[in-house]
Amino acid sequence: MTDPELERIRRKKIMELQRRLEESQEKKVEEEREKKALEEAQRRAMLRRILTPEARERLARVRLARPQLAQAVENYLLQLAQTGQLKEKIDEDQLKRILKQVSDATRKEYRIRFKRK
Repeated sequence: MTDPELERIRRKKIMELQRRLEESQEKKVEEEREKKALEEAQRRAMLRRILTPEARERLARVRLARPQLAQAVENYLLQLAQTGQLKEKIDEDQLKRILKQVSDATRKEYRIRFKRK
């Protein structure tokens, strides 16, 4: 084989390996998206079972204004449900109390201090 022919074969082989690598990475990304979508669907289904419609509406409104608080409350509620500590559906008033508890626990207090010279 001549050098140019050998070089052409090498380039072709490298391009094939790069294409395979890109395909496998794209496949992994797609699988991760599907996994996250499935987990989110399961979370929503579980929340639908443990919250009344009014409580779900309130949590959705909280999610718009304070997504981190809504996420923390959802995690708390799911944990309670998974450990069997919930005996009945959470209504809006109970959700308000839980929101306040979690908000108070996660709230950061900011202080502004002035240094005088």
